[in-house]
Amino acid sequence: MNLEGKVAVITGSAVRIGRAMALTLADAGVDVCIHYHLSQAAAEQTCNEIRERGRNATRVSANLSDPETAAAVIFEAAMTEFGKVDILINNASVFENKSLTDTTEADWDSHLDINLKSPFFLCQRFAKLLPPRQTGQIVNIVDWRAQRAGKEHLAYRISKAGLVTLTECLALELAPAIQVNAIAPGAILPPPGEDQSYLEQRAQKVPLKRAGSPAEICNTLLYLLRSDFVTGEVLTVAGGEQLTGGLG
Repeated sequence: MNLEGKVAVITGSAVRIGRAMALTLADAGVDVCIHYHLSQAAAEQTCNEIRERGRNATRVSANLSDPETAAAVIFEAAMTEFGKVDILINNASVFENKSLTDTTEADWDSHLDINLKSPFFLCQRFAKLLPPRQTGQIVNIVDWRAQRAGKEHLAYRISKAGLVTLTECLALELAPAIQVNAIAPGAILPPPGEDQSYLEQRAQKVPLKRAGSPAEICNTLLYLLRSDFVTGEVLTVAGGEQLTGGLG
């Protein structure tokens, strides 16, 4: 896909990796719809930085815990502002370290609604809105944990494993018009509430002995979006941590 003049919707793109992807796409010539929930000031700042790069941006607040309504609100904002959407990036996520014994029903619902159910309905609406004979791209942000069993982050792992399966199923169902791929990050940024020491500890269990950076996720995103012959893939960007399961 030639990215110049395309339009992308990115969920959870006011901050962190979502913000980095939004700015990277703006540098590549893409106009961006910034989705956020509560980070209004950060969303406006990200929009301003996109405009400084010479691209158009709009922001929309939607609660992904109400997936079908959120999908309608997000795409209505994007279509009103840009008149089309070429790229959907499902980035927003809940990430909590809960085991079987301490996961509540609310924890379960939160992870499944935001990490899996919401991407499903966003993909559904994107596919319905794409005009005939027009191509599109969907990229889902998953996690290396989604493809490996483990004792921690149980609801999170299951929701991301479902998103991997959704990626593969939609790659078949939406071909040839829409390519559907996923990126599985490893240690890229500290979780909210953690500092750099969290990444330094994680790095000791990574075969490459370092943490990654948002730029590496963005480079992977650009590869997928620019490719016309890749679909149904999960590209892991984790320094080899997926090979060890984080056990060093």
